[in-house]
Amino acid sequence: MNGTGTSTGTSTGTSTGTSAGTPAPSVVVGSGPTGLLLAGDLATAGIPVTLVEKRPHQVSNLSRAFVLHARTLEQLDARGLADELEAKGQVLDRIRLFARLTLRLDTLPSRFRHVLVLPQYEVEKTLERRAAEAGVRFVYGTEVTGLAQDADGVTLEVRGPDGEPGRLTAAYVVGADGMRSVVRDAIGLPFPGRSVIRSVVLADVLLDEKPETLLTANAVGDAFAFIAPFSDGYYRVIGWHRGRNVPDSEPLELDEVKEIARLALGRDYGMRDARWMSRFHSDERQAPAYRVGRVFLAGDAAHVHTPAGGQGMNIGLQDAANLGWKLAAVLNGQVGPALLDSYQAERHPVGRSVLRSSGGIVRLAMAKHPWTLAFRAALTTFLNHVGPARRKAVGQLTGIGYAYAAPRGSHRLVGTRVPDVALEGGRLYEALRGGKFVLIAPQAYEAGEREDRLAVERWAGGRRTTVLVRPDGYVAWAADAPDAAQVEAALVSSLGRG
Repeated sequence: MNGTGTSTGTSTGTSTGTSAGTPAPSVVVGSGPTGLLLAGDLATAGIPVTLVEKRPHQVSNLSRAFVLHARTLEQLDARGLADELEAKGQVLDRIRLFARLTLRLDTLPSRFRHVLVLPQYEVEKTLERRAAEAGVRFVYGTEVTGLAQDADGVTLEVRGPDGEPGRLTAAYVVGADGMRSVVRDAIGLPFPGRSVIRSVVLADVLLDEKPETLLTANAVGDAFAFIAPFSDGYYRVIGWHRGRNVPDSEPLELDEVKEIARLALGRDYGMRDARWMSRFHSDERQAPAYRVGRVFLAGDAAHVHTPAGGQGMNIGLQDAANLGWKLAAVLNGQVGPALLDSYQAERHPVGRSVLRSSGGIVRLAMAKHPWTLAFRAALTTFLNHVGPARRKAVGQLTGIGYAYAAPRGSHRLVGTRVPDVALEGGRLYEALRGGKFVLIAPQAYEAGEREDRLAVERWAGGRRTTVLVRPDGYVAWAADAPDAAQVEAALVSSLGRG
């Protein structure tokens, strides 16, 4: 990449202190979607960021993830990126599971009433450009080899592309370096869990016959298969056969992939010209903590689960959206470090919930015994006919149904996601693009000395509730008829004094 702030070497001796109001630096390890979004958020907020990546810099047409759900698109909209990505992808307004269950998305309470089908590498390219434009310093081909921390900061030992050792120091470090996270190992956290599916086959192929639907998936007896399009004419095929349980290292031929597709989908669509094939296994794992001292975990470094439901990239991006503004507020000296405790409290339960939901989907897809098949049939019938249960399932799958725990006695809205409500000056997710809190009130209120971190808006309609929205789109505080002193107290609590 040749963008602003790009580097291919290591740096040494970066100070963790501050002087003359200069924010302390941060380091993000891992340049996948989670790390790129987080680094871009920090840099946009004025935090010096170094992003360390073990791999050399390259644009790959290989991809793990393929869908962006509504809540993730809302977070990207708050950064001015969603419309650009929507133009590159294809939309799907319903999801079919087990051939009998259809989850409609066109009634979602969101601007994005669909799933966006878009390969992960397209998302990475957009996030990388944003991070570079914001001033993130990229250090490619550099491996983390050790980590030490104390009350004042974190020191990373690294090895650069030339094999020479180096050192990076920062106030905080975030490990977004994937399932085999070196950062997680360095801070002594286990990664408990197990492999759920073994010997899953993967192939990127051309097809002689175009599938009838944008995403094609089905499970029949001992096999399931999934087909999704790239933007260059190739298709990703993922398949599994119960009777073919071999090590990941076992050679894979296209004939095996085609056979699985025929079993699960009824035909192989004329698969040919595979440019990449491999086997992999799918794990369910979650770190017991997302933070140890000044080191945080996000994305696959914190949790991995089956690909069912397409939630992997999405939950990682939402981790980043939750953590970024909190780290920025602390590093900019606006609030105390106690705010950072809320990252674990808010995101760990969501990770656990996604593990359960994605695991449930894949286990039902793999159902073989009569009692499990009967349960799957009963569940799909129930969800097809019971609206509240179906809406809850859709809310979890798309991410819009999650809320964070609120302190006892809080207004009913505290901790909930705010949809893209209409404001006198536009819409909420446009107002969030400054990375600030947004105070929505029925009457005028002056931001004053907090103008650098607070935007004040008025409802477009006649609502009387006053709502303070966090930079990640969740309610920090709300009241139905507050006086000026109550509003000021809420602002002091969330943003510090003016």
